[in-house]
Amino acid sequence: MGNPLLDIIAVVDKDFLEKYSLKPNDQILAEDKHKALFEELVKKFKVEYHAGGATQNSIKIAQWMIQEPHNVGTFFGCIGKDKFGDILKQKSKEAHIDAHYFEQDEEPTGTCAACITGDNRSLVANLAAANCYKKDKHLDLEENWKLVEKAKVYYIAGFFLTVSLESILKVAKHASENNKLFCMNLSAPFICQFFKDNLMQVLPYVDVLFGNEIEAAAFAKEQDFETEDIKEIAKKAQALPKDNTKRQRIVVFTQGKDETVMGQSDTVETFPVLKIDPEDIVDTNGAGDAFVGGFLSELVQGKPMHQCVKAAHYAANVIIRRAGCTFPEKPDFK
Repeated sequence: MGNPLLDIIAVVDKDFLEKYSLKPNDQILAEDKHKALFEELVKKFKVEYHAGGATQNSIKIAQWMIQEPHNVGTFFGCIGKDKFGDILKQKSKEAHIDAHYFEQDEEPTGTCAACITGDNRSLVANLAAANCYKKDKHLDLEENWKLVEKAKVYYIAGFFLTVSLESILKVAKHASENNKLFCMNLSAPFICQFFKDNLMQVLPYVDVLFGNEIEAAAFAKEQDFETEDIKEIAKKAQALPKDNTKRQRIVVFTQGKDETVMGQSDTVETFPVLKIDPEDIVDTNGAGDAFVGGFLSELVQGKPMHQCVKAAHYAANVIIRRAGCTFPEKPDFK
């Protein structure tokens, strides 16, 4: 469950960036001045469409890693009844995601424009419909809740904390009461800072918590952990109150090219990432989503944690060699 966005990728020129006052390498939320950007991008440049948004990206990667059967991941989120919504439905189908979108006509489908110039990409996200998900109009419907009950592992990116806390809590409590795995991502420093109350309402139900080093530091600061040591932060996050005591929380923090840190049952382990020549790195933007997707692909198969991290590192290593959250036809992960 998360914010579904249609990724619209195009190689643009400097004039286009200047017209919408975009930096060559940046990530921003669309303001009023950017509203016309999406249509202009489609009209003026050769575009590629992909099913995007953090949670959907991770499900897409997990499915790619697993390959068969198709539709291992079910996804809920809100889109508009429009052209971009139709394209998104088609793209999620092509990625073998079992997407059940809540469709409404007040807001257009959320989009993320990736404006590429050379090695840089400027991302402009317009959440629009993604912000309109409603528990009572979608999650609570019998046919949808049955899909939730059928699932064994749940993953929601922290970004969704800004959209529908009550939906997250309903799923999280169900997971906890039925001893199923509920996973979450800190997603961004602003989630730890400005949506701290929402985050802390959900955290007692979180079995696996993901984040990167910047998010971990923001989380530690907000929680008054009084440490900047990432291993200590993992240990303290792991020890925070937990509803389902049958499972100990696992905390996984990535650090870009540095080792990944995992805290579980009072121990903290580190795992080196796969080496890569900096010249082979095309785009690190989807790395975090890919890491989670790789991790989940092994987790749902009941594999041990070190194997989940290995798959996570593999997926992230593949993604950063390509523009956007895209991948070759088949993985060669062992």
